[in-house]
Amino acid sequence: MYIANPDRYKKMEYRRVGKSGLLLPALSLGLWQNFGDISNYANMRNMVLTAFGHGITHFDLANNYGPEPGAAEKNFGRILKEDLAPYRDELIISTKAGYEMWDGPYGNWGSRKYLLASLDQSLERMGLDYVDIFYHHRMDPNTPLEETMGALAQAVRSGKALYAGLSNYDGPTLEKACAILDELKVPYIINQNCYSILDRTVEKNGALEANNRLGKGMITFSPLAKGQLTDRYLNGIPADSRIRTDGRFLHESDLPQAKIEKLRELNDLAKEHGSELSALALRWLLDKEGVTSVLIGASKPEQILRNLKALDVKPLSDEEMKKIDEIAAEIHKIEEQNA
Repeated sequence: MYIANPDRYKKMEYRRVGKSGLLLPALSLGLWQNFGDISNYANMRNMVLTAFGHGITHFDLANNYGPEPGAAEKNFGRILKEDLAPYRDELIISTKAGYEMWDGPYGNWGSRKYLLASLDQSLERMGLDYVDIFYHHRMDPNTPLEETMGALAQAVRSGKALYAGLSNYDGPTLEKACAILDELKVPYIINQNCYSILDRTVEKNGALEANNRLGKGMITFSPLAKGQLTDRYLNGIPADSRIRTDGRFLHESDLPQAKIEKLRELNDLAKEHGSELSALALRWLLDKEGVTSVLIGASKPEQILRNLKALDVKPLSDEEMKKIDEIAAEIHKIEEQNA
């Protein structure tokens, strides 16, 4: 029988989500990868319990996380039932809908039909009566925003979600959605976006500025840029790297020698700061205005423990932040030349 670490809340930092009453841990665990049916269940369970035992109370899923789609929710539901059921009120569980989930015209995008049906399916897979946060996973150019936001409102009113969130929205669309949700009096509190030292999309598309101005929280994913912001590739591409064995998310061409040299500069800066590169990359996000929590992914419990070291890293100085931005800009130029 699992008994949680009694000291789990002593070290984790908890941050307010925008202007809401909800707090999230500075680091949250994302189940995007390594929680599908092709993964080892004992390892999944160990990762989730390791995270919770160190104060990570927030677990982020989506309907299509797998493989196969729905598998991550199903496996997480089993862990909830067998180990974490007594701790449900200490957990923040989120899920999303917006990408293709089932065949036919009703299993994708942002229609009311799809979102509400998907939420019901997610709850059944996880064995839950409600999720804490339900997100629309991506903008839908063909469905009226009023319909999509109305579906989120219905999810909250039905008691199947406590809060609403938006994911992968740009600034202008986010503002329009917020106005609708405010009018519907929906507790919309958070946005989820890709953000890292190497990916500044939210700075360019207005999402970060709008998010902060509207007083919403932001949770970021892919903080280590698919492993590029670790020491994994600083001395070349290892033979057992996923670049060589999988290649779905990162390719060998994404890491030319010139880029690796710049990543080494970031690594040197991390050493000067008293940390390793991955911890520096997480600390950089935690120091950015408006970022509530950073989603980490993992393939084994040791990676979670390693990422937790970012909480011990001292805040970055203005000079260090400027230097990171300069190196990132140089990497971006290399990427453009390599495209």
